[in-house]
Amino acid sequence: MESAVARSAARPRIALATYRPEEGTASADRDLPVLEGALEDAGARAGIVHWDDPAVDWADFDLVVIRSTWDYSWRVAEFVAWAERVAKLTRLANPAAIVRWNTDKRYLGELAGAGVPTVPTRYLAPGDPVDLPDGHEYVVKPTSGAGARLAARYRPEERETALRHLARLHERGLTAMVQPYLRGVDTSGERALQFFGGRFLHAGRKGAVLEPGTAYDADKVPHPRMEVWQPSPAELSLAERALAAVPHGPHGTAGDALLYARVDVVDGDDGKPCVMELELVEPNLFLWLHPESVPVVAEAVIRAAR
Repeated sequence: MESAVARSAARPRIALATYRPEEGTASADRDLPVLEGALEDAGARAGIVHWDDPAVDWADFDLVVIRSTWDYSWRVAEFVAWAERVAKLTRLANPAAIVRWNTDKRYLGELAGAGVPTVPTRYLAPGDPVDLPDGHEYVVKPTSGAGARLAARYRPEERETALRHLARLHERGLTAMVQPYLRGVDTSGERALQFFGGRFLHAGRKGAVLEPGTAYDADKVPHPRMEVWQPSPAELSLAERALAAVPHGPHGTAGDALLYARVDVVDGDDGKPCVMELELVEPNLFLWLHPESVPVVAEAVIRAAR
């Protein structure tokens, strides 16, 4: 039998972990087949694999790259257990400890505590006293979510609707986040700064996701009006500060443990950028918007596999 060392030296085997689309529907990940082809062209043996497929032998791969596991947010415990199990069998990117940390958006409080400018956030767990803003618009969403799932924007006079939203989250055992709605999103949008292999890769900008009056359980377009973006020095500096504050890596930071990262940035009320989210689990890379980044990503993945 071919040893793992010999296999890696020749053509490393790489799994691209994704979600299982509903029967009769195609995957929403436009980048996945492109990345698989680029890895094959660069000399790897790549395969697209459903993360929850019980028949997969994860030890058969030199590297498992978490890509579009976009159903994890309503299966968090199952997903984190899967990541920890895979990490014991082979190399996982990003590492399981970072996956566990980043699946709970209470990490924003840790970033803020480390001095990283973030969207001001309060957390309301089931049973906590409810205190909602009465002087400005705000957002309510769960600490475990993606693509604006179970998120909504409220005006102060919509308090009763917001309370019903909170009650539904708490009935599901979810902790809620309450954040001010930063009006800068409506004008300057939300910027996504992508890093790969420890280096800045590219950036994009999208429009506001949460429209007034949209129900929290309504389907939403997660990346409206996506376009190429050139980040400012202030945005790049902020993103680097946020990544430097990630725990669970060498010397207490993420360091080289992060194969990929996306830092979502918006403008605060003072006009300065602040972190809205740190995407270290399964960020959309938007390679379709940045085709020049495809070979860079493929090279970094193969390097990590070896």
